[in-house]
Parts: sequence; structure tokens; C-alpha cells
Amino acid sequence: MGSHGDSAGAIDSLVRSVGRAGREGLEGLLARPGKALVGLDFDGTLAPIVADPEQARAHPGAVPALAALAPKVASVAVITGRAPGVAVRYGGFAGVSGLEHLVVLGHYGAERWDARTGAVTAPAPHPGVAAAREELPGLLDRVGAWQGTWIEEKGRAVAVHTRRAADPQAAFEALRDPLSELASRHGLIVEPGRMVLELRPPGMDKGVALLEYAREIGAESVLYAGDDLGDLSAFAAVDKLRSDGVPGLLVCSGSDEVTELRERADVVVDGPEGVVGLLRGLAERIG
Repeated sequence: MGSHGDSAGAIDSLVRSVGRAGREGLEGLLARPGKALVGLDFDGTLAPIVADPEQARAHPGAVPALAALAPKVASVAVITGRAPGVAVRYGGFAGVSGLEHLVVLGHYGAERWDARTGAVTAPAPHPGVAAAREELPGLLDRVGAWQGTWIEEKGRAVAVHTRRAADPQAAFEALRDPLSELASRHGLIVEPGRMVLELRPPGMDKGVALLEYAREIGAESVLYAGDDLGDLSAFAAVDKLRSDGVPGLLVCSGSDEVTELRERADVVVDGPEGVVGLLRGLAERIG
């Protein structure tokens, strides 16, 4: 669902084209929008993937589409591994009229930013993250993977990116086992992504964040859109909600790099442009 023909009519067409579970999710959202939760990944879903994550910014149509949709649903939750303040800044979510129903569940739900208050709530960080961070430069040197790789500080997690390496996939594979061993020693886990390996505490993932928030607000339908391996846990959470009688719709922000998500999704859209079109169409269709 790209930039052309995004409208209420396109949503009606979508209802007819998706499989049974996805259709039930979409129909549930349209029937009771005030009880619906719209969950969205940030990088690759609302913001195009870029070589330097610090340069990531939301698609220019994202905030207007969210501001049109958010007042009509129970909540919009942006669920990301980033610190919530960073996602808010890169997304341009602060102080926008219409986004009062938006929250950012940063660090996979460990921290929350609420648009209504502008406040961030957070527990104490896991000590293993700081310990692992100290060892990372030496580990990258020993593995011989330093050239072109770089470390991203994420507060409650730390990530190693290989996208700038001469052979990104080879660097990614060479680092998998050493980083897994490092993570294990410090009570952390490794979450692989699109040319990135993230070390973070266990029990922090998008699925846990989505499931807990859906239950907290009493969501009666859930839509989740993502693009990366880290979004598989959120897809699994939607499956769990479906089994509990809460209809759900799974959306893949199209990526040729992550075929697993595409295969699991009810709907595949053309990256952030397609996600924006879907959000805009939903807002128009709800009326």
C-alpha cells in the first residue's frame, strides 16, 4: 500500500484481500476504533533505514497521519529499542496536537514517554550493559571486525552495527558467537537485526511490551507494524492475543532483508511510505 490511492476505499479493498485472521483484526479495529491499539516499530517502519541511525528521521507524512488517526483509537504505541527521548526527537512527536493518545515504549518497554504529559518513566538500568560496553572495543579488535563496524550507545542496551563494513554480512556472522558469549557472561541476550547485533537484558522485547500495554489499556483489537527480526516477538504477541480472542492485524513494512516477517504478515506495505498510507487510510475510513 504505497503513496497512490491511499484512501478509505483502499482500506475497504484491504479488508477483502487479507486472510481470515487479518481480516478479523482489521474489521475489529474498524468496528470499535476507540478500543483499538495501533503498535508501530520506529526504524524501518515510521522512519526509513539509513546507514547512520543518528540520522534517522520519521517519514515526513508520519506525524500528520498519526495525528489524524491517534484521536480515533485507544492508543498509538511506538515500540522501539531506542531511548524514548531519542525516538520522540527523531520522530517529531512532542507538542503535536492530535497525538495525545500516543506513547513511546522505548528500550523495548523498559521506559515510557507519554505525549499527554511529556514525562518519561523508567526503572534502574541493568548493570550488565555497562560492563559489556566496556569490553566491546577490545572484543572487536580481537575478532578483527573493527574496520567499518561501530558501537551505538543505547542507554539500557548497546549495539554493534556492521552496515558500514566492507562485507556487512560477513562481519555480522563473525560477531554473532563472540557477542553472544560476552552477553551471556553479563546476564544479557543478543538480539540480531538488520546488520546490527544488540546486547540487552532478557525480558525486554517488543512482544512483552506490546502484550503488557495491550492488557493495561484493555485493547479489544491490535494492529502491529514492523520491519525487522526484533518485530517477530511483537508478531508472536499479536498471535497470543488472537488466541485469547483479541483480533489482530500484522503488517510488514516491506524489506527484502527480513523475509521471515514478510512471510508472517497479513499485509505487506512498501516501507515507511506504505505504512504512512495505511495509517492515513485508516484515519479516513474510521471517519
